[in-house]
Amino acid sequence: EGWIGEELTECSLYGIRVYNEGAVLASHVDRMPLVSSAIINVAQDVDEPWPIEVYGHDGKATNVTMEPGDMVLYESHSVVHGRPFPLKGRFYANVFIHFEPNGHSLRHEARVESGGDVAEKYRRAVERGAGGHEADHDGMPSYIVAGSPEETKWKREHADGRRSKMNSFATGSTSLAHRAAQGGDVDTLKDVLDKDGELVHAKDKNGWEPLHEGARGGHKEVVELLLANGASINERTNFGDGGTALYYAQEEGHSSLADFLESLGAIAIGPEL
Repeated sequence: EGWIGEELTECSLYGIRVYNEGAVLASHVDRMPLVSSAIINVAQDVDEPWPIEVYGHDGKATNVTMEPGDMVLYESHSVVHGRPFPLKGRFYANVFIHFEPNGHSLRHEARVESGGDVAEKYRRAVERGAGGHEADHDGMPSYIVAGSPEETKWKREHADGRRSKMNSFATGSTSLAHRAAQGGDVDTLKDVLDKDGELVHAKDKNGWEPLHEGARGGHKEVVELLLANGASINERTNFGDGGTALYYAQEEGHSSLADFLESLGAIAIGPEL
C-alpha cells in the first residue's frame, strides 16, 4: 500500500506455479481487476538466471532476476511483463498475489470474496481520497498515465464511466456466446447454441472463440458444452498465432480444468513471440 499509494484488497492468489525446462512466458498485461501484483520466488533449480522482463511506462525494458525468497512488486495491468527467454534448468516455482483498490470489483458489479466489508472500506477510502475512481484524474484509475495510449483506450472503452459486467477479460470478445462463456453462464450459452450452433466457432476481433473464454475463466461446464457442440479443442487464438484452451487454463491456474482438457488430448500451445 505504501508503494501504490492506495488501500488495497487481495483479490487472488495463484500457486505454487512450477515452470519446467524450456518454458516461456509470453509478454502480456494481466486482466482487470489485477491492478498491482507480487511475485514470490519459492524455489528454483536453474543453470542460469531466468529474468522477468518488464517494460516501464517509459517504454524501456528491464530484466529482473530473482532468488528464492525474493518478492517483486509490479503494476500487472498497466505494465507489459513476461519471461520471453526459454528456461534453462529443471524448474522455477513462483507464487502470484494480486491486489485491487478497495471496492473495485464491488463497484463494477463483479463478485468478490474478501475479509471484512469491502464496500465500507471503499467508502472510507474515497472520503480520504486514498482510493476509488473519484480520487483519480478525470475519473480514470490512478494506474493509467494521463496522455498515454492507455488513457485513450480506457476512455473509449468506458464512455459511460462504468465497466461492463461481462467484459472482464481484455480479449476483444463482444458476442453473446463469448460473453456467456466468459461469465460461466451455461444456460445462456446453451440457448445461444441451440439457436445458432455455428456460434461455437465464432471468432472475435482477436481470434478468440468461446472455448478460449471458458477455459481462461476456468468454467468446466462451459468447456464441456462447447466441446460437445463441436468446438475444436486445440484451436488457437489470434487466428492461429495465439494460445490454445489448455494453455490459457494452465496460465490462469485452473488445474482441474487443465487435467480435464489433457485427458481429451488437448495440447498446450502458447502465443507466437
